[in-house]
Amino acid sequence: MNLTLKVWRQSGPKAQGKIETYDAKDIPSEASFLEMLDIVNERLIVKGTEPIHFDHDCREGICGSCSLTINGIPHSKERATATCQVHMRKFKDGDTIWIEPFRANPFPLVRDLIVDRTAFDRIIAAGGYIDVRTGSAVDANTLPIPKQDADSAFDAAACIGCGACVASCKNASAMLFVAAKVSHLGHLPQGQPERQKRVLAMVRQMDSEGFGNCTNQYECEAACPKEISVEHIARMNRDYGVAVLAEQFA
Repeated sequence: MNLTLKVWRQSGPKAQGKIETYDAKDIPSEASFLEMLDIVNERLIVKGTEPIHFDHDCREGICGSCSLTINGIPHSKERATATCQVHMRKFKDGDTIWIEPFRANPFPLVRDLIVDRTAFDRIIAAGGYIDVRTGSAVDANTLPIPKQDADSAFDAAACIGCGACVASCKNASAMLFVAAKVSHLGHLPQGQPERQKRVLAMVRQMDSEGFGNCTNQYECEAACPKEISVEHIARMNRDYGVAVLAEQFA
C-alpha cells in the first residue's frame, strides 16, 4: 500500500505546530496503524529526520495510550477499536490520512501527537480509596449481587481512560469517563459507604480541570473503544444530585 500522511508536528507545548506531509510507501496491509507509523519513523531516522512522536504501550487495545485522531475521528472510524488495533487493510491504496493529537484544553499538547492526560489521574485520585477492610479475595458468590448490577459495573470498569470521549465531544466533556469510574464502584456493595463522597469529589475535580459540560449528543459513546454506555452519565447525575442535597442538609 502507498499512502500519504498529513501529520501534526509540534516540537513543544509553546511551539507553533503545523501539518507536514509524508509518503508511506509499501506498507503491508496486515500492519497495524502504529506499525505503519513505526515503518515511517524508521525511514525518517535513516534519512536523519526527526521521527513522529506518538504515545503507545500495550498495543493490545487495553492501555488507552494510543490517543490519535485519524481523519478527524478519535481512534478512527472503526467502532469499538483503539488506534493500535486499527489495521491498514481498513484503508485503500492511495488514501490520504490525516493524523492529529486529541484536542482538548485539559489535555495540553506535549509534542507532535502526544498529549498530557494526567487530568484523568487527578480525577481518579480525587475519588480516593475504599476505606473499609475488604480482606483477601473471596469466592465470587460470597456477596450476592444482582446480575444487572454486576453487568453494569463490569461495563463501567472496562473504561481504559484513553480520552476519546473528551476528544470527540464539542465541549471537551469528561462526563463519560468520570461516570464510568463513579459507576464502577457505585454498583457494588463495597462502594456504597463512600458513594456520595466519591461522586462529589470526582465531579468537582472534573470541573476544576476545565472539562466542559455534557449536552447529550452521544459522540462520547460512539468514539469509546470499549462502547461504554451513556446510561452511566445519567446514573452519575442522579448520584451527584442526591449527594449535593445530602451535603446541604447534613
